Amino acid sequence: MSRATRGLLVAALRSSSGKTTVTLGLMRALARRGLVVAGAKCGPDYIDPAFHAAATGRSSLNLDSWAMPPALLARLAGETCGGADLLLAEGLMGLFDGVPGEPGRTGASADVAATLGLPVVLVHDVSGQSQSAAAIVAGVKAYAPDLELAGVILNRVGSERHTRLVRDAIRAIGVEVFGAIPRSGAIAVPERHLGLVQAAETEALDALLDRMADLVETHVDLDRVTSAARPPRGMDATGAKLLPPPGQRIAIARDAAFGFLYPHLLAGWRAAGAEIEFFSPLADEAPSPHGDVCWLPGGYPELHAGRIAAASTFLDGLRRFATTKPVHGECGGYMVLGRGLTDAAGVTHAMAGLLDVATSFAERKMNLGYRTAETLSEGPLGPAGTRLRGHEFHYATIVDPGTDAPFGFAGDAYGAPQVPTGSRRGRVSGTFFHVIAPV
Repeated sequence: MSRATRGLLVAALRSSSGKTTVTLGLMRALARRGLVVAGAKCGPDYIDPAFHAAATGRSSLNLDSWAMPPALLARLAGETCGGADLLLAEGLMGLFDGVPGEPGRTGASADVAATLGLPVVLVHDVSGQSQSAAAIVAGVKAYAPDLELAGVILNRVGSERHTRLVRDAIRAIGVEVFGAIPRSGAIAVPERHLGLVQAAETEALDALLDRMADLVETHVDLDRVTSAARPPRGMDATGAKLLPPPGQRIAIARDAAFGFLYPHLLAGWRAAGAEIEFFSPLADEAPSPHGDVCWLPGGYPELHAGRIAAASTFLDGLRRFATTKPVHGECGGYMVLGRGLTDAAGVTHAMAGLLDVATSFAERKMNLGYRTAETLSEGPLGPAGTRLRGHEFHYATIVDPGTDAPFGFAGDAYGAPQVPTGSRRGRVSGTFFHVIAPV
């Protein structure tokens, strides 16, 4: 980590408060001023780090206090800070929202701020309130007195009078107000069922980021924001352990249907000497026959099921690969490894048939949350008995589990009994579980 690196956590008290817009606006505005800005996302989120990278020109990654052992979180924080002037970490959901866990391991954004000593910039949506906002901010201070609340950015203010009422009330309790952003529907990032549309698919992304930066630069005192940043602490990475590469040469599907692979995993595999070769199933490309293992990440195959079913070069090449080498699919990749995927219109498309599972996006149910997992046999994630932490987030359902053996056993963060999860057949395995780190 550069000695000059300082950091902040940009958070809110609930989702949809505008923290992503404000974070991206801050990142792009400060980068335009010549600062080297590093981004990070608290918690399990595939999409926001790609937007951070587009805004800053540097790769971003995830910092997850529940799934990552403290040493790994410290290591990744140190790596993302390297050579940067400023670290801006974006919170997940509400600042204190997490799951049951030991202190500092609940998955809450506040855990990351406390572990790294990052002051918090609170983005507070004040629509529908005025002086009452000060009571909420006072509650944050009282709830977590050891957390440094650097200041507040008011969002969705309705007028200058509204701004003055809120700002004066918050300043009266001794908290800085760095700016007030007016209510506007002019800047919005398109969304779909798993969150924002991916950065690579967002039309005119650079122009959108510049508009966010213009908005923030106009209404927020950037000098006061940056002066509140502090050098991160707690960067002792002794004993940090990443998921080992699943092979020396890894063929990874990457396109609009297969975009969900955590940056820290990819960076860790490369740092360990693995060679990565991407291929696009939507472009009807097969995994390289020179690869040692094939990895199908999650993503949005349900939106492209017809194209995938028609991609004969991809499907035939994948089947040939699986006759001699391991193939693993996470979530969307798992669905493609199955025998059929039913789209939102109720049309069933034949998939690779390497696993016996059949899935449907027409019959939807949200599955969301942290997961623990233990593998039942040797595979790309490690030997039998490998214990992992990660999460699930999908709307697709299993309409027929088929006859394959399970990939492993999985439990949740609330202590529910472990149950079989996923499928495995020969060298092929798949599961809705997204791995973040080994236990």
